[in-house]
Amino acid sequence: MTQKIKKIFVALVLLLSMQLSYSQIRFSHEVGIIAGPIVYQSDFGERYDFKTNSGNTGFGIGLVYYMNFDYLSGYYSYSRNNFFTKHFKVRAELSWNKTGLDHYGEWVDEDRTSSAADKLRAHSGEAQNFDLGAQLEFYPLSLRNFSRGGDKFAPFVSLGAHYVFYSPSVTTTYGDQNINNLNNFYPSWEPGSIDVEAGSTWSIVGSVGVRYNLSAISNLMVDLRIQRFMNDKTDGLDHQLESNKQMIG
Repeated sequence: MTQKIKKIFVALVLLLSMQLSYSQIRFSHEVGIIAGPIVYQSDFGERYDFKTNSGNTGFGIGLVYYMNFDYLSGYYSYSRNNFFTKHFKVRAELSWNKTGLDHYGEWVDEDRTSSAADKLRAHSGEAQNFDLGAQLEFYPLSLRNFSRGGDKFAPFVSLGAHYVFYSPSVTTTYGDQNINNLNNFYPSWEPGSIDVEAGSTWSIVGSVGVRYNLSAISNLMVDLRIQRFMNDKTDGLDHQLESNKQMIG
């Protein structure tokens, strides 16, 4: 069975984290702030067009919490050679992002003077999402060496799931400017293509990144993340054209 999913959300995230050790429970806890630009690939614009990807960009910010199991290895002999405690962290995240959306590509080029092109140029939107979720991060190098200052860099990959609360908005400057009037939008779109109702959905999140050791209690992280939404309405547009859909088996 094929299933529609909502495009791809890519985030370049910077994390400044502070590490707190609780000697009574033998865990290392970290809290941090993430912030950075995002690229939102959606039903706005022409798929795989450079201007679409570079134009539909926004900003995200959030809070993260880490549980680091490496400190167990310093106190319990069974953990000293445990692969999980040496190479994994659990990350929880609460974040928010917003992206302005417009149509780009050949269908809105200046040499196109049809009413259909005018309707696309007049149509814009905004995607706004709140994320709550968790990821499991894998570090191929020893976290123990990194946390104790032996290594300055710690590359990682991660995978997880986020629950997303989305609240899109749509505007048009065409015709009577009423977003409930389908005549103000691209003529091939079916009824229901414009949908600004808020909702929620699951998403799958994967990332690659690297941490840099600033001091014994702080790290700087650069994270390139890809997020797939399991709903096609997070941007307020589901035009239902097969030519611009992404399908998975």
